[in-house]
Amino acid sequence: MSTKKAGRYLEILVASTKLGLTSFGGPAAHIGFFRDEYVKKRKWLDDKLYADLVALCQFLPGPASSQVGISIGMLRGGLLGGILSWIGFTLPSVLLLMALGWIITQTGSFESGWIQGLKIVAVAVVAHALMGMGKSLTPDRTRITVAMIAAAATLLIPTAWGQISIIVLAGIFGVIYYKNEKASEVVEIPLSFGKKTGIIAWILFFALLILLPVFRPFVQATWYAIFDIFYRVGSIVFGGGHVVLPMLEREVVPVGWMSADTFIAGYGAAQAVPGPLFTLAGYLGQIMGSFSGAAIAVIAMFLPSFLLVVGTLPFWAIIRTKPRIQAALKGVNAAVVGILLAALYDPVFTSAVHDPIDFVIVLISFTLLVFYKLSPWVVVIITAILGALSFAIFG
Repeated sequence: MSTKKAGRYLEILVASTKLGLTSFGGPAAHIGFFRDEYVKKRKWLDDKLYADLVALCQFLPGPASSQVGISIGMLRGGLLGGILSWIGFTLPSVLLLMALGWIITQTGSFESGWIQGLKIVAVAVVAHALMGMGKSLTPDRTRITVAMIAAAATLLIPTAWGQISIIVLAGIFGVIYYKNEKASEVVEIPLSFGKKTGIIAWILFFALLILLPVFRPFVQATWYAIFDIFYRVGSIVFGGGHVVLPMLEREVVPVGWMSADTFIAGYGAAQAVPGPLFTLAGYLGQIMGSFSGAAIAVIAMFLPSFLLVVGTLPFWAIIRTKPRIQAALKGVNAAVVGILLAALYDPVFTSAVHDPIDFVIVLISFTLLVFYKLSPWVVVIITAILGALSFAIFG
C-alpha cells in the first residue's frame, strides 16, 4: 500500500470518527454535520453530488446517515474507504451502548429510577420523531389514511412478518395510486468499482436474507440466531432509525431474549449517545450474547446497508429514471409512519407510563425536546434524573 493511499485511509477514519463522537440529534442532524465536514470543510464532493447521495440513501432501507457516510468513504477510498468510514462513525456509540448492556446484565435489576427515566424519555423521543416524519411523509389525506391503516394492522398483527407484509402492500398501493410520479434529475457518481461488483453485492444481500431464516432451525447456535435477526431487520427498515424500534422489539421480546423494560431502557439510552440509532444493536447483542453477541449484532445490522450501497451506486443513474420507484416509496414511507405510531403505543408507552407521575415526566421531556429544542442527550440526562428522584420519593 502506498503512503498516499494509507494517508487517505487514515484521513477517512479520522474524519468519520470525529463525526461519530460529535454527531448528536438523529439522521437529519447527521446529514447537516456530514455536509459541513465533507462538503464545506474538506471539499471531498460538491453540494449537487452530496444531495444525490442523500437522495440515494433515503431511497434504500437502513440507516440513511450511515449509508451517506459509507458512500462518501467509497468515493474517497473505494470499498475499504467505505468500511473505514462506517467504523469511525459507529464505533463510539457502539462501545458506549455495549458498556450499558454489560452494566445492566451485571446488576440484573431494572427496578431503579434512572432506568425508568430512560424508558420514559423514549416516549417523548418517539412522539417527537413521529411528528417530524408525519409532516414530511404523510402530507395528504391519502397517505395519512395509509399510515392509520398500517398502525391498526401492526397492532392487530404483532409479528415481524406482519410488518413486512404491511410495507410491501403499501408499496404496491403507491405504485398504483401515484402512477404519474415524475423521476428526479440524475447526477453521475464517480466510483472505483463497477456494475459487476454491484451485482455481486445484490446477490449476496438476497442470498443472506433468504437463506439465513431457512437454515436457522438446523443451526442451534446463539450467534446464528443473533445474526439472522439483526441482518433481517437491517435489510427491511425504511424511514430511519426510530422505525427499527418496533421491528427489533417483535424479534427479541416475545421470544424471551429480554424483557420489554430492558429493551425500552436501551432505546432510551441510545438517544443520549452520538452516531446512528442502529447502534442500539450493540446494547441488545451484549444482553443476548455478551461481547461476541454485540459484535455479531452490530455487523449483521449494518451489513445490509453496506451491500445495498455497493449494489445500488453503480446503477443509481438508471434507478432514478424509474417513476414507479418514487411512487412505491410514497406508499412505503406512509406505512412506516403508521408502524412507528403503533410502536409509540406498544411497547413504548405501555412499558414506560404506569402512573400520573410517569406521564408528567413524559410531558416535561416532550416540551424540552419540541418547544425548548434541547438536544436529545440533554433531555435523556434530565429525564433520568427525574426518574431517579421520582423513584426515591414515591417508590
